[in-house]
Amino acid sequence: MYEVAGQKAVTYELKLVLPEKLAREVEGNGLLTAQALEALLWAEIRRRRVNKLFEVADRLAGLDMSPLTETEVEVDYCMEEESVWRKV
Repeated sequence: MYEVAGQKAVTYELKLVLPEKLAREVEGNGLLTAQALEALLWAEIRRRRVNKLFEVADRLAGLDMSPLTETEVEVDYCMEEESVWRKV
């Protein structure tokens, strides 16, 4: 088992077929290194998570619900805090 930055790592072997112009740009910009690919993958994961968050927010905004009162928010917060402390 390999480790990267102190974490267990998995090895993938990829074969890419790219248009010649793109391949030159990718190589010239050092985007085929393990570090560059890891950064690109993490950036894509973050982008997708943000998109998902906005999709959910849009769906919630479309629901016919009245906003929570300050008291309801406080009760919900206190219940969540109590739940967290029970797990500790």
